[in-house]
Amino acid sequence: MKLNITQPGGRKAIALALAPAIVALAVACGGSGNGKPLVSSNSGASSPSTAAASTSTSPGASSTTLQATTSSAPNSIAPIVQKIRPATVQITNEQVQFDRFNQSLDVPAGVGTGVIYDKSGLIMTNNHVVAGAKKLMATLPDGRSFEATLVGTDSRTDIAVVKVQATDLPVATLGDSSKVVVGDEAIAVGNALDLTGGPTVTSGVISAIERTAQEPDARGGNGGPQLYGLIQTDAAINPGNSGGPLTDSNGAVIGINTLVAGEAEPGVQAQGIGFAININGAKQIADQLVKNGSVDHAYLGVNYVPLNPAVASQLGTTQKTGVAVAQVVSNSPAGQADIKAKDIITQVDGKNLVGESDLGQTIDQHKPGDSVTLTVLRGNDKHDVKVTLGKAPTTSV
Repeated sequence: MKLNITQPGGRKAIALALAPAIVALAVACGGSGNGKPLVSSNSGASSPSTAAASTSTSPGASSTTLQATTSSAPNSIAPIVQKIRPATVQITNEQVQFDRFNQSLDVPAGVGTGVIYDKSGLIMTNNHVVAGAKKLMATLPDGRSFEATLVGTDSRTDIAVVKVQATDLPVATLGDSSKVVVGDEAIAVGNALDLTGGPTVTSGVISAIERTAQEPDARGGNGGPQLYGLIQTDAAINPGNSGGPLTDSNGAVIGINTLVAGEAEPGVQAQGIGFAININGAKQIADQLVKNGSVDHAYLGVNYVPLNPAVASQLGTTQKTGVAVAQVVSNSPAGQADIKAKDIITQVDGKNLVGESDLGQTIDQHKPGDSVTLTVLRGNDKHDVKVTLGKAPTTSV
């Protein structure tokens, strides 16, 4: 499956890309202040549980029903679940809504998931889970519920950090997503469909790594942020799973569940294709949010598609790796460096671009103001171009 790559306000990538799959955000939706869902999804959504908005001061309030027991079944994943489930929280996004008398009310507008990753109460989740919230509530599987404060969000990578003031919090172990290989076991935990009784657990395998996908925008179109280095899994991910952990066979978090593929094309439903933001990248963003409250991203200013045999044939090139530039944003760093549509970028600072995420990830590793050298193929001419990177707009690549 090849997902189209576009920029906000830009045209679709010239007919170099295959038809894009519809990708939905995995958050369970309720009514927002304007009567519309907080985030649209092409999977069924449930009404948020009002119980999540109540604060409990009694630790272990429902631990007799939520606590996992040891399983004697062969190949059971119960021991893994016992490690990660206690640190998986439900996040309820409350927004302002007006009743018939024009009185303002705080109502649950969406339900997602988060994972406690630091004993100080830091919780990692998706930006789209907390977007627009007037108040956030974090509810643990043990029954405790706390109002959460927003530490910082980054819409470009769809990562957010919130914090609760509490003691004796369960904390998840973060793994190393660079060691993940296709075929590894994968376990997803989250508040799927906002079902009562605590987080849902699903399992599968790592289907692919280093995927690239574009999130839908608030209206369900193709204007959302481009995400790189995604982990693909067939572990079931449903609305409400957004922001929850994807773990390995040791119970260590390797990704933050974020997206699910809906339709491969109109009328053709995709099956078993979900995406998680790799934890190494997510943690790097989270650390910056904790330190600064925001993240400044480097900006190149191109709309591109990965080079493949079909694209190479259209462009009349024998080049096998790299990316084909579909559009250059006016007055962007790439535009000022005379990068043009149909150019093929084959290297950055002498490193070959092989995977579809390579260019985006490489640029993201730099800061605004850094200079990079792009190796560009234009027709039969290959030359190096030095580009000084700018500061990225909110959702640009």
